[in-house]
Amino acid sequence: MTTLGTPLSPHATKVMLLGSGELGKEVLIALQRLGVETIAVDRYDNAPGQQVAHHARTITMSDPAQLKALIEAERPHLVVPEIEAIATPMLEELEAAGTVRVIPTARAARLTMDREGIRVLAAETLGLPTSPYKFCNSLEELQAAIDAGIGYPCIVKPVMSSSGKGQSKIDGPADVQKAWDYAMAGGRVSHGRVIVEGFIDFDYEITQLTVRSVGADGQIETHFCDPIGHVQVSGDYVESWQPHPMHPAALEKSRQIAKAVTDNLGGQGLFGVELFVKGQDVWFSEVSPRPHDTGLVTLCTQHQSEFELHARAILGLPVDTRLRNPGASAVIYGGVEAQGIVFDGVEEALRVPDTDLRLFGKPESFAKRRMGVALARAADVETARTNAKLAASKVKPRMA
Repeated sequence: MTTLGTPLSPHATKVMLLGSGELGKEVLIALQRLGVETIAVDRYDNAPGQQVAHHARTITMSDPAQLKALIEAERPHLVVPEIEAIATPMLEELEAAGTVRVIPTARAARLTMDREGIRVLAAETLGLPTSPYKFCNSLEELQAAIDAGIGYPCIVKPVMSSSGKGQSKIDGPADVQKAWDYAMAGGRVSHGRVIVEGFIDFDYEITQLTVRSVGADGQIETHFCDPIGHVQVSGDYVESWQPHPMHPAALEKSRQIAKAVTDNLGGQGLFGVELFVKGQDVWFSEVSPRPHDTGLVTLCTQHQSEFELHARAILGLPVDTRLRNPGASAVIYGGVEAQGIVFDGVEEALRVPDTDLRLFGKPESFAKRRMGVALARAADVETARTNAKLAASKVKPRMA
């Protein structure tokens, strides 16, 4: 039985988020609605989640000593990693010592923090279908891997990055140097190592949100949301929609793959499993042990958004993954390099039927930084996609 305390009291249920961007912000709001005391941690001050949490802390989360000191000082009941750039060996050490419980587990956080750990698990341990791949430590190794069988076209990614940073497609030999340089600039921590993947000629890619929660009998149950379709540009999501139509056999394979991966990772919470689909064939791509950026669409489509599902699952509460209505999301980019930008066109955007906006409140804008998202619900996905993109286009970020 789950017992929840009162925030800012001696009996508070305390949850610490490591990473407090727009996804973490929504998780924090969902936790606060359940009376949880929240601690938002990020590498810079005034991150979106820090603006709504009970407590804001700024540290270098990849520094083991800083991370240990903060967790021991705050003594949260749960630590919830929301980004990849974290000193996960320290989380494993603290979990093993009984200092804290990590969501979903410290092992899962370590395995999924970089593409190497999770790809080896999926392809070699679990035997799941994936694209052909090689890990490379230099430009020369990258070229050799391509020449030895990966071939063109192929995809190069840093082993550790977020939101598609450093990812590019190589169409021929002339692109190799540029792709290597871009990967080196885009990696978060593990500079000097990339994964090169053979290109899969897929029809579409989906995110299969998968929830591991405690059932009425006390055992872990696996629940699935309707599949989310999305468009990516340079590895970064620009729009998503739910539900994405799928052949029943492909949907069943997607869920079998998602369950195999999340069963192995264990623990409780929501996972974003990315998959490539062609006809009835499905390939595993990646998994995040936390809410997924493409899942922002669930804020307008599901009875419980991915953020509410994550909050409930980690607290041991019942979840409801049912779809309420079709919907779509479209990204609003910063467009400018500036601090404290302003947004014009919000009124015009919200005049588009059945739409909503989330402006994330990031203190610094970059041209291709995600600063907000437009959401639209409709009777069908195509109408929702049209309206979400229209609403997003009306929002005009600019320097103050």
